[in-house]
Amino acid sequence: MMFLDMRPTLLTLLLATLYSLAIQPDLLAQNGTGFFRAAGTEIVDPAGSPVVPLGMGLGGWLMPEGYMLHIAAPDGGSPTSIRNQIEDLIGSADADRFYEIYEANYVDEKDIAEMVSWGIDHLRLPFHYKLFYDPTTETFKEDGFAKLDTFLEWCRTHGLAVILDMHAAPGAQNEGNISDSDGVARLWTEPVPYQDQTVEIWKEIARRYVDEPLIMGYDLINEPVTPAPFDNPDLRALYVRIADSIRTVDTNHILFIEGNYYATHFPELDRPFDDNMVYAFHKYWNGTGQNSIDYLLRLRQDTNVPLWLGETGENSNTWFHQVSKLMDQHGIGINWWTHKKIETTTSPLSAPFAPGYEAVLDYWRGTAPRPNAVAARDALFAMAEGLDLDSCEVRTGVMAALFDPNFGTMRRPFKEHVIPGLINAADYDEGMQAVTYWDTDFAATTGAPGGGNNGTKYRNDGVDIELSTDPQGFRYNVGWMETSEWITYTVNVETAGIYDIEVRVASDPGGGRLRILMDDVAVGSDLLIGSTGGWQNWVTAALRGVSLEAGEQRLKLQVVAGGFNVNRMVFRLISGVGVEDVPDTGETLWLDAPYPNPFTDDVRVRFETGVTANVSVKLFDVLGREVHAVPSQVFAAGTHSISVRPGLAAGVYMLQLSFDNGRGESVMHRTIVKS
Repeated sequence: MMFLDMRPTLLTLLLATLYSLAIQPDLLAQNGTGFFRAAGTEIVDPAGSPVVPLGMGLGGWLMPEGYMLHIAAPDGGSPTSIRNQIEDLIGSADADRFYEIYEANYVDEKDIAEMVSWGIDHLRLPFHYKLFYDPTTETFKEDGFAKLDTFLEWCRTHGLAVILDMHAAPGAQNEGNISDSDGVARLWTEPVPYQDQTVEIWKEIARRYVDEPLIMGYDLINEPVTPAPFDNPDLRALYVRIADSIRTVDTNHILFIEGNYYATHFPELDRPFDDNMVYAFHKYWNGTGQNSIDYLLRLRQDTNVPLWLGETGENSNTWFHQVSKLMDQHGIGINWWTHKKIETTTSPLSAPFAPGYEAVLDYWRGTAPRPNAVAARDALFAMAEGLDLDSCEVRTGVMAALFDPNFGTMRRPFKEHVIPGLINAADYDEGMQAVTYWDTDFAATTGAPGGGNNGTKYRNDGVDIELSTDPQGFRYNVGWMETSEWITYTVNVETAGIYDIEVRVASDPGGGRLRILMDDVAVGSDLLIGSTGGWQNWVTAALRGVSLEAGEQRLKLQVVAGGFNVNRMVFRLISGVGVEDVPDTGETLWLDAPYPNPFTDDVRVRFETGVTANVSVKLFDVLGREVHAVPSQVFAAGTHSISVRPGLAAGVYMLQLSFDNGRGESVMHRTIVKS
């Protein structure tokens, strides 16, 4: 089998085992059970070797969740409400066609092949119980089992194991949209008929797949939440019923047992009730220190039962890597949530927003009129088509954080940056906190969802990125910049020489000071940034006449005092040989060195402007406070000077010259000393 050497040891062993199963059935009896099993505190593969599984969840495919599709229905986007909204807009026949397109594109065999290349060894398949069971007729649905069979064949072809996950149980196992609840967890409040149906469905699944070695096991109930105080023995009782029923037809497969309260709470479950079970827990929006899982490590030690992290994700890249290291340190397998969403920064694959889809969402949000049926159908079909793997954008930072063991120490370019030229602030190097950037709030650890990116756009680090309205800048800007934060860029200075550096900034109300460094050496004075009148009211701050050496270097933006937003940097070659400079529009401003400096009574400010402009001068102390201002005046194109007599105490000050040509404002600074 040609692809055996393309995967880590676990997959290699799995493929070899499956191959053996196909042609040498007696060999499995000699070396293992032929199935994944729990053996003490470890999971072992079909050949009997201990493994630490690394997998991916397929959330959103066979059970749509509103947040993945940017749908916030009245009940939060449950599968049933989403279906009802779509049918209301385009009718049941077109809704059926939409779901055909949606499912065909969300996961296809090429998605399976792609995920194999990431280095995973198993997939967790979330399903709605109605995929296999019709509660109205109380019969099983052969078309649902046919979908599962097709999926299993894809996984067999590409050597991936599968964990089946009942993501929505009959009656709903919690009150949320993720269980397709109507607001009541009826699995617990109405055990008849819902618990009976749950037991019956699992027994039928087990009966059909008892001899399927590709299936690692059965994740019996996703994120159950019984009535408070969440240690209700009803959960244990139902698990025991399901397990006993499965074992009448299937003694081969692992039973994955999730804790109460969204797979975090294990009282009443800490007495094992099966000899082939694994405790499955979920980890979201909390810390990454060992203390966050100490109670789980004790559970494993006390019960001699393995642990498996069945869901985690939806945070920053640095958090992902820290969780990965923590689990690896303690030999705990991981299944990441989830492989694909629409317009996301937190999954490996991001599907595009389809034309017209936003109008449909706005109608559902109550902020726009109802679209006509044709427009709605076209938009929804386009959304479903856009879920195809080939239409998706790969989030390389997420991929590195999840699957590159060197992510914690690596720093690599996100884009190629050449000087002279333009550098967008949001295109900083890939890497984690303290390696390529420093942010005061780089992950969500307080129980609230989300990551460290306050703006939630473009990338998935602690760096805060939002949509920008800067007419002279990039679509995204770095925002919420605070004192001590920094970001870095790998740049190639093609020509040594004298440069002007122009930075697009915005601030309201305070401003701050920005330092630009090359290989940790400051270039020029700090940029003093005053209030621009709004967080999206952009001006240009500039360093003039700084010297840069040629070669690859590490550019660093450091917030000395903040805050403010940064959009784009322009490096203009003033004197040097070898490359064409960034085109000059003629709308330039040159600030000469103030004279005399140090000064005693007055200081002269000499400048040159390429067009007629309003020019003003302000002085700030070292704390960024404005201490003197010269009223603005209109100057024609040419060279001019202004005499400033501030009457200040001795000390160091920042002189700011502002230039407004009616289409935008540029700001530049010089440090002056009063003797």
